[in-house]
Amino acid sequence: MTVLVAYVPTPEGDAAFAAAVEEAGRRGGRLVLLNTPREGAPVSAAMADEDAVRELVERAAAAGVDVEVHQEAHTGDVADEVVRVAGAVDASVIVIGLRRRSPVGKLLMGSTAQRILLDADRPVLAVKP
Repeated sequence: MTVLVAYVPTPEGDAAFAAAVEEAGRRGGRLVLLNTPREGAPVSAAMADEDAVRELVERAAAAGVDVEVHQEAHTGDVADEVVRVAGAVDASVIVIGLRRRSPVGKLLMGSTAQRILLDADRPVLAVKP
């Protein structure tokens, strides 16, 4: 079984990663870490650097979980990319982190988490920090 975690280097991303490691360990499966910047962005706060990725892989290995890292840039909406990769790796569950947003913020800006929850054709585990 494969667990996909949509990771960004934030407290929400760290909570999602911890939950994904636990879920992969419980299921006896592998973990796919998706950390995808927008294509063409000169700098991306969503991109984890090499040291951060190495530390995440070590954390998972200490829990007995193998990690496959995907850091290819995406075009379009990140929610679409998460759903696409989940299908490509045949993930049994998608793990995402949630951050608090006001109802007006969700209305005006939309919510990536909401899009993933609505568009995914497999279970989604949403966690808060």
